[in-house]
Amino acid sequence: MKLPWLDPGDPFPKASEAWDASQPAPGLLAAGGALDVATLKRAYSGAIFPWFSEGQPILWWSTDPRMVLFTQEFRLHRSLRKTLKKFIDDPNCEVRFDTAFSQVIRACSATPREGQSGTWIVPEMVRAYEAFHAAGHAHSVETWIDGKLAGGLYCVGIGHAVFGESMFTRVPDASKIALAGLVAFCRRNGIECIDCQQNTQHLASLGAREIAREEFVAAVAHRIRRRGPAWKFEPVYWSELLLPRPVA
Repeated sequence: MKLPWLDPGDPFPKASEAWDASQPAPGLLAAGGALDVATLKRAYSGAIFPWFSEGQPILWWSTDPRMVLFTQEFRLHRSLRKTLKKFIDDPNCEVRFDTAFSQVIRACSATPREGQSGTWIVPEMVRAYEAFHAAGHAHSVETWIDGKLAGGLYCVGIGHAVFGESMFTRVPDASKIALAGLVAFCRRNGIECIDCQQNTQHLASLGAREIAREEFVAAVAHRIRRRGPAWKFEPVYWSELLLPRPVA
C-alpha cells in the first residue's frame, strides 16, 4: 500500500486508513506535512501523532490498538505510595506544571523509549513542541527536589483530551511521581484518560491498557470539545490518590 504524502496544510487521512498489521509499519498513516501549531493541533484532535527519527521525513501515526491509562485505573503500588507520601511531606519537594518545559523536553530527548536505542525527539520535534507549548497546548509536569529538576514528563492537552508523550528521571521514581501528579490533576478535573500511544511493560504495570482505535478516536472527538482545565498543580490534588476511595 502506498503511503500518502502530505504537503504543508494538507488534511490528514482518517485514522482508520493507517496501515494495518499486514503492512511493514502498522499504524503508519502518512508522511510529510509540517510540524506547525495548527497541524499538530489537527493531528492530535484526530488521534494522530508524529514520530520519526533523524534523517526521516515527518511520519504520522495512529496505532491500533491504542494504549490508554484510564485515570481511575492508575496503579499506585505500595512502594510508590510510600515514596509519594515521603515526597509530599518534604517541604523541599514539589510537583510543578509548565515552569521548565524546554528543560523537560530536552531531558526526554536524551532518554530512549523503552526497547529502543535512539531518540525520536529530534531537534525539529523539540522546536515544534516548544511552539506548541507557547500556544498553550503542550505542558510539562515536573518533579522538583531541593530546588533541582529531578524528573518529569511532557504531554499535550486539548480540552479534556490528554496525550502523554515522554518522561525522564534523574532520581529514582521522579518520573513516576510526575505521572502520579498528572493522574491526580486529571482526576480532580474530570479527565478520564491519558493517551500512552504504544504498549510498554512499564505503562502496563501502572494500569494502562489497550483499547480499539475506533473507540479512542470517538473519545478524543468528544473530549476535545470540552473546556480544558487551568494547567496548574495544587498540593490538595494528592488527595485524589492517597485518600481512601469510596466503595462502589
